[in-house]
Amino acid sequence: MKKLLAICLLLLLTLFSQAQTSVNNIPTLISGTITGTVIDETLQQPLPYVTIILKSESGETINGTITDDNGKFVLQKVPGGKYIVTIQFIGYKSIDKPIEINRDNKDINLGTLPLQEEATGLDEVTIIAEVSTIEQKVDRKVVNIGKDLTTAGATASDIMNNIPSVSVDQQTGNISLRGNENVRVMIDGTLSNVPIAQLLRQIPSTSIKQIELITNPSAKYNPEGMSGLINIILYKNTNIGFNGNINLGLTKEINARFNGSIDMNYRNGKFNLYGNYGNNVGTNASYGNIYRTDNLSNQIFDTDRTGSSHLFKVGLDYYLNEANTISFFTNQNVFDGKTDSTTDVEYENRPTESQLFNNTIDNISSQYNLAYKHNFKKEGEKLDVEVDYSDFNQEENANFDFVNIAFPPNYEDYVDTNRAQAIVNVDYVNPLSDEAKLEAGLEARLYDTEVNYDSSGLSTNPNQDDIIDNGDEFIPTPSTFYDYKRDIYSAYITYGKSLEKWSYQFGVRAETVTVDAVATNFLENASEVNPFENDYFQLYPSAFLTYTPSEKNTYQVSYSRRVDRPGVGQVNPIREWSTPLLSNVGNPELEPQFTNSIEANYIRNFEKGSVTAGVFYRLIEDEINRAVFVDRLDYNKYILTFENFDNTSAYGIELSSNYRPTKWWSFNASFDMYSRQQKGFTERVIAPPGQEPTEDDIITEEVTADNIIWNFRVFNNFKLVKNLDLSLFALYRGEEEGIQFTRKPMYFVNTGIRYSFLEDNRATVSFNYNDIFNTMAFEFDGENPVPSIGGFYWESNTWNINLSYRFGGNKYRALQRKNRDDNEKSGSGGFI
Repeated sequence: MKKLLAICLLLLLTLFSQAQTSVNNIPTLISGTITGTVIDETLQQPLPYVTIILKSESGETINGTITDDNGKFVLQKVPGGKYIVTIQFIGYKSIDKPIEINRDNKDINLGTLPLQEEATGLDEVTIIAEVSTIEQKVDRKVVNIGKDLTTAGATASDIMNNIPSVSVDQQTGNISLRGNENVRVMIDGTLSNVPIAQLLRQIPSTSIKQIELITNPSAKYNPEGMSGLINIILYKNTNIGFNGNINLGLTKEINARFNGSIDMNYRNGKFNLYGNYGNNVGTNASYGNIYRTDNLSNQIFDTDRTGSSHLFKVGLDYYLNEANTISFFTNQNVFDGKTDSTTDVEYENRPTESQLFNNTIDNISSQYNLAYKHNFKKEGEKLDVEVDYSDFNQEENANFDFVNIAFPPNYEDYVDTNRAQAIVNVDYVNPLSDEAKLEAGLEARLYDTEVNYDSSGLSTNPNQDDIIDNGDEFIPTPSTFYDYKRDIYSAYITYGKSLEKWSYQFGVRAETVTVDAVATNFLENASEVNPFENDYFQLYPSAFLTYTPSEKNTYQVSYSRRVDRPGVGQVNPIREWSTPLLSNVGNPELEPQFTNSIEANYIRNFEKGSVTAGVFYRLIEDEINRAVFVDRLDYNKYILTFENFDNTSAYGIELSSNYRPTKWWSFNASFDMYSRQQKGFTERVIAPPGQEPTEDDIITEEVTADNIIWNFRVFNNFKLVKNLDLSLFALYRGEEEGIQFTRKPMYFVNTGIRYSFLEDNRATVSFNYNDIFNTMAFEFDGENPVPSIGGFYWESNTWNINLSYRFGGNKYRALQRKNRDDNEKSGSGGFI
């Protein structure tokens, strides 16, 4: 294959030089030869397949070749003249050698040419950092994940609370950015079609290299997510030769949870083959209660979630030449899980009611990504084409058993979910000058979800207007098929320019969206079809202005318009029971909400660190929020769903700092405070005590929640001795008022110690103790739809031990492999 590629390259270069009779006005009867040997400067070993390009003084390509297995090259029959010989190899700094062939100097030997490895040539960090760091860039905040207690925990969900501006609802698993759950999560730059809460619980923490927080993306990016994008980047090794990392971890409080990962790569010449495997296995216990002061009932929850998640990533980069690269990778996530949950409802004057719930979930999510990158002759001009396909298939079997509860009867649910997403991107970048750049692109996103639902339970008769509690008005729950299709076609263009200390960028993205959804209920003797369609066109402008008066100071202002399209869980009309007194159902007619966001940031660099300060303001149109209805099957029960509400707004400030006061102490600290207004409505029953409620006793109230929320995080790392580090992390989260309840303040403290050993600190062992004061809890009190107080608790007071080992030496092994093969041919004995 390599020889074939070399021949193809030579043919292409020959076409460039054919019909050439003279160069630089030197007669063609003078010709010469150029030779040389290319080696790795550090290893002092030959580099095969290095590209050698012969150019005229004006930069025109004349001829070329590649080095052989011994790093040698020959350019023959070179016409007399002045030239530049360029030596290029992926991952190394290029070399330019001026030469001249004339009557007195026909044969030129450039001798040994050492190439120095380019540290940033592949834009990849391949060695796991010892300490997590936070970089504030113009358009994003980048958290480089290290081996410290910031990443203590088995899954991505466990470590998200340690990331600035990010929080995770431990009850639901939902993630929020700047206090808002309308955030989109990407994996390796592509939006995932796995539900976010489930996705975070399935990704092993040791498989994560970086987490990017993009709060105000430009028009080039997908406009989804009111509060922005979170991009989780998985490990991809690109070092020369054979390299890898292995990580093993154990977390324990009530239950033991195991996690581990291994990532490897082999890079030789024009190929880089890499792979990553990560897993987490174990059980997580959670418990809590909700006490209702209206009827003096107390709901007590006890849940065990057991899961086994396996994440595979395999990829290949093929560097055709300096101008063309083809890459392919696939992510495969296999998950098997089960839940066992008991909910008891205790009353003062009647028997305890219980719901016994257990389910099994099996799913696999797959991503296939093919990308082609072409660099034009003009420096900085490039074309990227990317095709991405992902699918998600899940089967869930759920059992509901009830004690002392009249309705619903015991039943089983079967839910089969299939999601498919296809994305095609074409991006073009053209530097119009040293100061100006134009970017343009096209994108198509095709999304399809199918949900098949079967149940052995009972539902109300759709032909019966009045519900009489005698069992005659219920029919077997209809099977439901829900098909949701959404096609998005978009185009964007951005223009940016730098003017000494100023720079700006303007852009706009145009999108046309088609939604076609239908829910079909299969009744006993007929079927009921409920279609929904929505077509709309939107423009999403963006603007950035940056002023850099010095290397120490940067000011930036940005604006973007974004959209939150309802997720399948928000529009799915299939009703789900979550507790004996509460169920969930989607709203198929939910409309998207739009956000106009403005940010201003200031970055100050010091000799020992940096400080970033920022303010933001968001105006939300047609806000999507919770609505609470009284369940007409039982007036003591409620239904949660979603509705569109009037325009609202939010604003806030953020402060973050990386600083190293001394050689033995460094810290990252962040503070954010924001004001948010939420609108919603709720139904409630106002029947007198002891009287059976009727429809006339139900009232509807509009609810508005205005509150100021603040959070503080600080991570300290202390170097006790050369290879021994102590870490201390603390978080305080202020009170938050919502539509349904007010969450009380929460704080926790984590600590850990880490020791590095063996040659080049290849091995690291760490011990972390999390939530050392056992204060991490979700406690609340509320008035909507009923007055209640309660809390949810989980395994947060845990200890965690991790071992990591880096193998391989960033060495080029091509020559050694060839010699080894020769030795095996001459010296092996075998069995015959």
